[in-house]
This record gives sequence, C-alpha cells and structure tokens, in this order.
Amino acid sequence: LKGLDGFDTGLLYVSDHGESLGENNMYLHGAPELIAPKEQKEVPMLLWLSKGFEQKFGLNDVCLREQAKADASHDQLFSSLLGLLDVKSVVYDRRKDFTAVCRKPN
Repeated sequence: LKGLDGFDTGLLYVSDHGESLGENNMYLHGAPELIAPKEQKEVPMLLWLSKGFEQKFGLNDVCLREQAKADASHDQLFSSLLGLLDVKSVVYDRRKDFTAVCRKPN
C-alpha cells in the first residue's frame, strides 16, 4: 500500500478471535469467558495509514500512536471504521470510535 502513488491508502487488521496453542494444556478457541485464557480473549490489531490518508481525513499520527497504547474492543471496530472514512450515519457512536479524539473536526 505504501508504494501506491496517487492513492490515499490505509489498512486495518484485527483478528476475529484468539487461539490457545497448548498454553496450560488448552487448545483451540471458544472457551467460556470465565475460563478462557488471555490468548483467546486478546487479539492483535494493526492500523496503518498513508500520510495522504491522514491528511485527507484530518488524523493526527502522534495521537493515534498514543491511542494504540490503550485497550480496544471489537465493539469499537464498526464506529471506528465509519469515523476513519468520515461516513455519516445515525448508527455511528463517537464514544466507540478509537480514532475520534485524533481527528480534526471538519
């Protein structure tokens, strides 16, 4: 994506679930919340935005890097994507947009 000249690009990756790979003799995923180990509940997320994307949508890179240190949830994904792409919708919830505090109002 970085090499696509003339395009303002971004990538958001988040796994849909974690996986136990034998830690404490537990395998696979989907254990009940009460006994599920962190390997099943904590998943990776990666957000990469080109400088052009950041400028076009008024995003502050330093702020986003600070936000990355905070816990996030799958519950925030929908509103965060709407916010990132400046989609106007009645279902958008700014409280669930982990990028909202890093965006300049337009």
